[in-house]
Amino acid sequence: MYRFLFSSKWLGYLLLAAIFATACVFLGRWQMDRRAETLAEINRVTSNYSAAPVPFADVRDQFSSLDADREWTQVELRGRYDAGGQRIVRNRPLNGQPGYEVVVPFRLDTGETVVIDRGWLPIGNNNPGRPDSIPAPPPGDVTVVARLKHAEPELQRGAPDGQLASIDLAAYSAQLGYPLLTGAYGQLASESPSAADMPIAFPKPSIEEGTHLSYSLQWFAFGVLMFIGFGYAARQQARNAAIDAEDAQEPADGTFHHSSGPVARRRPAPRKRKNATAEEEEDAILDAQGY
Repeated sequence: MYRFLFSSKWLGYLLLAAIFATACVFLGRWQMDRRAETLAEINRVTSNYSAAPVPFADVRDQFSSLDADREWTQVELRGRYDAGGQRIVRNRPLNGQPGYEVVVPFRLDTGETVVIDRGWLPIGNNNPGRPDSIPAPPPGDVTVVARLKHAEPELQRGAPDGQLASIDLAAYSAQLGYPLLTGAYGQLASESPSAADMPIAFPKPSIEEGTHLSYSLQWFAFGVLMFIGFGYAARQQARNAAIDAEDAQEPADGTFHHSSGPVARRRPAPRKRKNATAEEEEDAILDAQGY
């Protein structure tokens, strides 16, 4: 009954269904991987973002090579800003608006230098390609609390003087002419004493999981539905083939064979003749009498 499934046509259909289902599984697993990354980021934010700051000495190695689990850890730093080394990082949107981030070298009391991202500035109205003004960091000795962030990769594009294409700490260090700790930088949480004019503070990262799980389940469902559709089409084909075979076995004399013997096809009942009207009856009598 289902021998047609071994035909080249139906084997081709089955192959297409398998390819589509495999693609759905791949996309579903990709969404699950993205969800796992999102959950890991949420866990880091939840654990580290608002935790008590730790001294620089406890996490000094993280500024050379940041462990993913230590991202967003709050660190207390003491030292001075190098205002002459301040730069703005271009193409940094915030809440859908284009702008810049302000990065400044911070020389610690230990003699080492880290980079602090002090906040965000919108695109200026007076000079294209620059903020209208860049707030200066506070002078003198400062205590900074900053959250650890990974250094960014180099981008294959330039930037105007006083700007960076990304927070590539190695390239930044080459511009400054003195060494930086290049494994991580700090995103400013607070500083004391603080400056009167400050860049816009960064918002807390989102801890929403998003739609990765629902998208993943949808892709898995599409893969299963493809085989369900293939099975339904095969069943319909088998039913149509059975009906065609039954019609082909019906003989020309109007009978067909049943398990209990030949059965005559029922003739349609003759249509009843309509009753004659009075005029038709009178005409029939006159015709019978020869008139």
